[in-house]
Amino acid sequence: MKIESITTYTVPPRWLFVKVETDTGVIGWGEPVLEGRAATVAAAVEELGDYLIGKDPRRIEDHWTVMYRSGFYRGGGIHMSALAGLDQALWDIKGKALGVPVHELLGGQLRDSIKVYSWIGGDRPGETAAQARDAVDRGFSAVKMNGPEELQYIDTWDKVERVVHNVSEIRDAVGPNIGIGVDFHGRVHRPMARVLLRELEPYHLMFIEEPVLSEHVNGIADVLRESSTPIALGERLFSRWDFRQVLESGVVDIIQPDLSHAGGITEVRKIAAMAETYDVALAPHCPLGPIALAACLAVDAVSYNAVIQEQSLGIHYNKSNDLLDYVTDPSVFDYADGMVKIPSGPGLGVEINEDYVIERAREGHRWRNPVWRHADGSFAEW
Repeated sequence: MKIESITTYTVPPRWLFVKVETDTGVIGWGEPVLEGRAATVAAAVEELGDYLIGKDPRRIEDHWTVMYRSGFYRGGGIHMSALAGLDQALWDIKGKALGVPVHELLGGQLRDSIKVYSWIGGDRPGETAAQARDAVDRGFSAVKMNGPEELQYIDTWDKVERVVHNVSEIRDAVGPNIGIGVDFHGRVHRPMARVLLRELEPYHLMFIEEPVLSEHVNGIADVLRESSTPIALGERLFSRWDFRQVLESGVVDIIQPDLSHAGGITEVRKIAAMAETYDVALAPHCPLGPIALAACLAVDAVSYNAVIQEQSLGIHYNKSNDLLDYVTDPSVFDYADGMVKIPSGPGLGVEINEDYVIERAREGHRWRNPVWRHADGSFAEW
């Protein structure tokens, strides 16, 4: 079996798909996207593809090693996202060629399904209590919301109260046993993070995500270690070497590698195993499309420490298209009782509607991160 061609498709709302074709007719799909940098990642996929053309796609570990190490300069969001999507596609091909799901090749599943959560609110959370209640009525047992908006290093108490008020209303609306994740989104600096962590403790949150940017974690390590609320982070870490530092620091309770950013199935499988040795849970980041979610579920299936899975159905970014639009059988991601079953089909277990992908790729997208500013005109973390 040899790889014949590699094609990328930029599709709405903000995703990038890659199709890897072989001379036997077996096709693999991956999702190599870094939000806001889709065109740049597509160029990196093309560059890495020069090596893969003509190779046997089944030698995944060798291909991963060469694509990571042979470029001399390695790592970071662009390189690892391009590598991630190609890695997903290679696993998809191998599973399809053998007629088994990817998780069967990773040792076999140790769970039949995994808990999922629903996003509520948007970049600037509003009406979150009603949306949380609606999510619970639809069967979800956990929700996640953005917490603060713009926050200066030192900011006013009303902004703290706004976050606490939103969380308090959600807790009142859903009761004590629904999980609530609050995402600080890296918008908060050390001084205000200390305050917010303390003020949110009474609401018994499922986790607080990215309390500060990952590069600042060591500077607030003492506060994070003492927090009674589990700390989640990792969507902006791209390799096992990045995760090693936060695991060794003891500040994280839940790691959130992204299967489309952190080197794909091959790398995240290793990151998950590393985390297990520190008794740290796994909750893969995935506000993306169906291929990324399928890849996440393959790793969740074989990772003892996987606890919950993010998914993008109805997320505020999905305006022109949503999670299920690009799959021929949407039931593959049926949610029931706050859980999603692990796909059992060959490869990644999802069949991509290629005709629709080609149609939507004609429109494409140029999605960009919002740019926020403080009242004084200085840049604010989004």
